[in-house]
Amino acid sequence: MNRRSLYIAVGIALVLCAALPAAGFAGYNLVYFVREQLLSSPTPTPEAVTPIPSATATPAPACGGPPAMFVLLIGSDSRANNYLAGLADSIRVVRVDFVDPGLTYLVFPRDLYVEIPGISSHGGITHGKLNQAYLYGNPGFNYYDGPGQGPGLLALTLEHNFGAHPDHSVAVNLQSFEHIVDQLGGLDISLPYTVDGRVARSRDLDRYFPAGQLHLDGYRAMLLARMRPNGDLERARTQNLILQAFAAKFLKPATLPKLPALAETLYDSVQTDLGPDEIAELLCLGALLDPADIQPLSFPDELLIGKRIQDPVLGNTSILDADFDQLREYVRHFNEGTWPVSASATPIAPSP
Repeated sequence: MNRRSLYIAVGIALVLCAALPAAGFAGYNLVYFVREQLLSSPTPTPEAVTPIPSATATPAPACGGPPAMFVLLIGSDSRANNYLAGLADSIRVVRVDFVDPGLTYLVFPRDLYVEIPGISSHGGITHGKLNQAYLYGNPGFNYYDGPGQGPGLLALTLEHNFGAHPDHSVAVNLQSFEHIVDQLGGLDISLPYTVDGRVARSRDLDRYFPAGQLHLDGYRAMLLARMRPNGDLERARTQNLILQAFAAKFLKPATLPKLPALAETLYDSVQTDLGPDEIAELLCLGALLDPADIQPLSFPDELLIGKRIQDPVLGNTSILDADFDQLREYVRHFNEGTWPVSASATPIAPSP
């Protein structure tokens, strides 16, 4: 693998891990590794750390980055080794703050029923589930003429409906997820509840996950991430547990010797528009973070209403409905870095 490939791939890995509560200051080990392996080259590279002024009203962004960077993280349900098609099974937007170093990520439920802009010329489609925007934008459907293919159309849909503003995107499909977990030697997860994804009378133990401490290989981790016997909101919480376990395993010192092979897997099998400059800024910022600087966010459950509708493409299907004005208000706070502390318990009223 050449220097640029390894640089981008390890940086993408840091983005995936840094958006998790378990990442913490251990990210410094990854930065150190990248510096040793990559930055010894005479090729000019960004400064390792730009100090933040302590006596100014508006500190300069750290690491030469923008004040804030928003990265759309997508888990695709495609089992192929490409990104021609596939729905967005998992959707999160990460806010990377370079002024007051930290990260927050907001989960967008995949079943929110939204307006998908710019594709009405294809069968009159104007609406669908949020996860369909990613499908329609990728080359398998190619309904979207703008930049970024599936991630681009999903980002545009998030902006159109909720006022989110992703600057960049990273998508990982099921096959890549399995390979990454297996290269890490599996995941250790503490599951607080039983997840049983078996159909009636099935004895398939691969789809049964008892509460407690579990060690999962890539296949089992993938299955657990996809199952939703108790609905999509609980699945999103389970996915967060898996991501925390992934971050904890990835950032262990014993994992460092595996990074070149892992980086090869990432570089060859992710869909992203992150370039070397953004990766350098993210790697630099990782050394400044501790666990208190990383926060997961979600819309209050009571704002999300399950119902069934008749959709021209999906037919009779279940969706999540909501007051989008309220959701936009939450997203506005997220964009500004002012998410209310009580948001998980008390919905906030939209601005007049």
